[in-house]
Amino acid sequence: MSESPAERCGYVAIVGRPNVGKSTLLNHMLGQKLAITSRKPQTTRHNMLGIKTEGAVQAIYVDTPGLHKQGETALNRYMNRTAAAALKDVDVVVFVVDRARWTDEDQMVLERVRFVSGPLIVAVNKTDRLDDKAELLPHLEWLAQQLPNAEIVPISAQHGRNLDLLERLVAERLPEGEHFFPEDQITDRSSRFLAAELVREKIMRQLGAEVPYQVTVEIEEFKQEGHVLHIHALILVERDGQKKIIIGDKGERLKRIGQEARKDMEVLFDSKVMLNLWVKVKGGWSDDERALHSLGYD
Repeated sequence: MSESPAERCGYVAIVGRPNVGKSTLLNHMLGQKLAITSRKPQTTRHNMLGIKTEGAVQAIYVDTPGLHKQGETALNRYMNRTAAAALKDVDVVVFVVDRARWTDEDQMVLERVRFVSGPLIVAVNKTDRLDDKAELLPHLEWLAQQLPNAEIVPISAQHGRNLDLLERLVAERLPEGEHFFPEDQITDRSSRFLAAELVREKIMRQLGAEVPYQVTVEIEEFKQEGHVLHIHALILVERDGQKKIIIGDKGERLKRIGQEARKDMEVLFDSKVMLNLWVKVKGGWSDDERALHSLGYD
């Protein structure tokens, strides 16, 4: 009679510059949408755990904000601190890079992961967009020279390519030990937090360059009544002009944000959702440490 495999459990930080595909990677590995995504950099603001339990292995992924250079608000400093802190207390680090583009911010993350003492895996993302795979080889060789102790895996987070290999490499490097979470739990974040993030995602996706970075969302009511989940969300902006942009002509944009967020919420919470949105001006919140703390950035 063969012995069942030893239980393994540990924390896995997913790090990289903004907009390289970290949250998309997490969602595909979990098999459901948990982390919000958009084409804009710095969509992710908080560390969030995505917990995947398969048989004897529980991998606890830490989705981090992108480490970035520009921006000196209290919010930017919070995001960089949050991402850097994740490197200290994990069992495995997955460093996500682009297949072709290399920026100063990639270099900044590379300098940090060089000093990681545990196992390091470099996930080279978006390789499905290369017509000629031979173009990838010089980049892989250069990465291998920079990080000689790392395992390097070409992937496509968007299309799920090679993720089974990436997950196997992660599992093999996790320490033996009992699972920290029940096997049906997929995150450490509350439903209120996830609801706020879904509203913020729709704003990020619909608005121009500047406004989304000065927007945050607070859930004021989250209440199940029978078969309906009632959610009241407050969208905070810094200026009156931003409030007008979010509301849109005759309230059309706010209505569209609400419709799209509600659809995702109904899937995530497996319930009919009544979503009410308000927009309020709170000047300077993104550069005020106390305001950030009160809004959950701590």
